[in-house]
Amino acid sequence: MKTLTIIGRNISDIPTFYAEINRVFMAKEGWQLGESLDALNDLLYGGYGAIEGRERVRIVWQDVAASRSALGVETTRTFLARKLQRPAGFDVAAIGRQLDALERGTGQTYFEIVMEIFSDHPNIELVMA
Repeated sequence: MKTLTIIGRNISDIPTFYAEINRVFMAKEGWQLGESLDALNDLLYGGYGAIEGRERVRIVWQDVAASRSALGVETTRTFLARKLQRPAGFDVAAIGRQLDALERGTGQTYFEIVMEIFSDHPNIELVMA
């Protein structure tokens, strides 16, 4: 089984998260993944980048606590607030509900959303270290 390693201490915000994802998954490609949860999901299906088709892959995520903190409540709040600056492209009411839930401590952080995306791929074994 192929093993890939994400270095969590390299992640301090959403742009550096995608920089790390590109370092790990896209090193041999002539293009980079954009800052998009949908693009991350597509990447994990395989077929380009480091994952070939539906092959089984172990991803070791080192320093996961650092990543969890970096992609936590503050980062998520900023991420959602930026979407509200472009209301034509987003469901403003849904984003408002997400922000409210985040403030109540019941909403998903960006890190939790990323974890959910990884868990949706049965070919991916995520090892958090």
